[in-house]
Amino acid sequence: MSFTPEQLIASHKANIETLFGLTSKAFEGVEKLVELNVTASRAALSEAAETSQALLSVKDAQELLALQAGLFQPLAEKTAAYSRHLYDIASGTGSEFGKAFEAQTTEAQKKFMSVVDNAAKNAPAGSETAVAVFKSAVAAGNNALESVQKAVKQASDVAEANFNAVATTAVNTAKSATAKKR
Repeated sequence: MSFTPEQLIASHKANIETLFGLTSKAFEGVEKLVELNVTASRAALSEAAETSQALLSVKDAQELLALQAGLFQPLAEKTAAYSRHLYDIASGTGSEFGKAFEAQTTEAQKKFMSVVDNAAKNAPAGSETAVAVFKSAVAAGNNALESVQKAVKQASDVAEANFNAVATTAVNTAKSATAKKR
């Protein structure tokens, strides 16, 4: 099967559109990351000023220990929230790239199967067995690729569940540690 110049131009145009779309998604992810870090930095600066003022007004060691114990739980919760936002940004951007990759892979598979079918139709007499073996190998390769994609999706889901469990455990541990100190 040969491609016409129009088909090649259309293919290149589609690839360029995909590239620019992915670049745009990457920049959106970076913008969200910068916004998150600016917000977190502002909050940290404000809290540092408040904590410094509170430390300067401490009258004895017991008040200092109470102040210190009161700082741990919010810090753990804020750290967990920051990590969650960071994870959401990364996974959202990554899923956009994954969708684009899957779409490109599906399209490439269809085109390749079209070429294989066309070659099979034009194969010389007596080569039916070789064509059948080749088609079987291509189908097995496609099935293997689909299995890998499913495994990656499952691993991603498990990683997200583990991340959520660790974040929840960290916050709960900080809460219980703070409660015990009071």
